[in-house]
Amino acid sequence: MLKNKTALVTGSTSGIGLGIAKALARQGANIVLNGFGDVEGARQQIEALGVPVFYHGADMSRPADIEDMMHAAEQRFGRVDILVNNAGIQHVAPIEDFPPERWDAIIAINLSSAFHTTRLALPAMKAANWGRIINVASVHGLVASAQKSAYVAAKHGLVGLTKVVALETATTGVTCNAICPGWVLTPLVQKQVDAKAAALGISNEEATRLLLGEKEPSMQFTTPEELGELAVFFCSPAANNVRGVAWNMDGGWAAQ
Repeated sequence: MLKNKTALVTGSTSGIGLGIAKALARQGANIVLNGFGDVEGARQQIEALGVPVFYHGADMSRPADIEDMMHAAEQRFGRVDILVNNAGIQHVAPIEDFPPERWDAIIAINLSSAFHTTRLALPAMKAANWGRIINVASVHGLVASAQKSAYVAAKHGLVGLTKVVALETATTGVTCNAICPGWVLTPLVQKQVDAKAAALGISNEEATRLLLGEKEPSMQFTTPEELGELAVFFCSPAANNVRGVAWNMDGGWAAQ
């Protein structure tokens, strides 16, 4: 379905980003990877799916790096047809204890980077009258949790940015939507499970049940593969008029 299209996925060397990149690659898209994880491992997984892959190590907190990445992707593949803004970091602390430099870094990577990639991708998408911008927000783009002020602010902002881009492209073949996952079993979340088990002196299985039970009624993790398939749907003809949605895949979290 996506042969001869190019997908750039930020933060795609592991976890959600890699899951989305693999799903798009299975549909034939060229893939531009970005991130600081296992670059070679990610590259090999994409290459195994039989599509061209290009890596750029842009620091998503730096606008100049982002510009270089977008230009490099265009030089390699012609243009970016599908932009997936997935890069993100987290820090947990009460507001009065929240380090200002951590706030700035989270806003830069989780929100501002999506503005920079979008502004650079839109001209070519509009010229081709086809493009897909998919912002990986979070259920925290819809509801809040204590001690996550910067993350919640950034993800709410990303949902707002999604709606603005959708309105500005509403009469074109370019769409913009957000995916809002709940708990996803990535290496980052596994560390939270491990830490909870160690702190409470309980098994990993019990720590998992406690973590899910706090927020997610389904009592199961969303998977990167499921999120990847939702991204594929957004790129399909069936989603031509799906614009500006914040689609939560959160096991009922935001329904409470």
